[in-house]
Amino acid sequence: MADLRVNIAGVPFENPLIAASGTFGFGHEYQEFYPLSTLGGISCKGITLKERPGNPPPRIAEAPGGMLNAVGLQNPGVDHFIEHDLPWLKQQGTVVIANIAGNTPEDYCAMAEKLSDTDVDMIELNISCPNVKQGGVQFGTSCAGVGGITEAVRKYCKKPLMVKLSPNVADIGEIAAAAEAAGADAISMINTLTGMRIDIRTRRPIIRNNTGGMSGPALLPVAVRMVWQASQRVKIPIVGMGGISKWEDAVEMLLAGASALQIGTVFFTDPYAPVKILDGLNRYLDERNIKSVTELTGGIQPW
Repeated sequence: MADLRVNIAGVPFENPLIAASGTFGFGHEYQEFYPLSTLGGISCKGITLKERPGNPPPRIAEAPGGMLNAVGLQNPGVDHFIEHDLPWLKQQGTVVIANIAGNTPEDYCAMAEKLSDTDVDMIELNISCPNVKQGGVQFGTSCAGVGGITEAVRKYCKKPLMVKLSPNVADIGEIAAAAEAAGADAISMINTLTGMRIDIRTRRPIIRNNTGGMSGPALLPVAVRMVWQASQRVKIPIVGMGGISKWEDAVEMLLAGASALQIGTVFFTDPYAPVKILDGLNRYLDERNIKSVTELTGGIQPW
């Protein structure tokens, strides 16, 4: 069998498949299906400095090729995560990534400082969340915003720092370069696209927040394109995500330039998706006599 191990910013992963933030919670529910060590890593549900109740319902809606969500970062807060969730996660035999979100640079810096003194393996800076009325997205849609918040957090973050990028921008390459220049050790991309649906009977938006983040298979071509563009601009590792639901999608994302992958929405339709994706990836590599999955990264052949 091929070697599935990858290394992202000095952090070793047993395989390149990471549960994306939001859809996997803190992993408790999914341990009933398989050991969490099946995954290379878990990017935990986005946490904020204080507990958040999230947005009022309805906050999830189906969409062609995926779903819209405006959950609004419901979470128990960083202190609860450190005390109650992290100790259990560290016993599961997989890489633990803390995803942090905030309304101000001070929020982000305070969380990075707290988490730097814990056993988390990596911090993922969520500056691109489109489903809350304030915070996150305001930092993620300009080079100045991305560079400024990354630089600020870098001063407090002792862990490897991965910046999660928004697709709702004009030039993703410039945004990726800004994160790298400001001290990011890796980037993850893409977060959800901003979308909207309307109930034609009531004429109201289906989601109480009006708009939400679009995720699911429909995003794959956009995500592949953006990962490829970013890979032309940065030297730091890219963790690709957006619409990956089967092993063929995973291979495609790796060829576009990703060094590792995150999967999210597919967990709602098939909790066993990572098992199937890893099996398919292994077969693909073996059939082509490829010794290491790292050989796929950026392996796209130009015309």
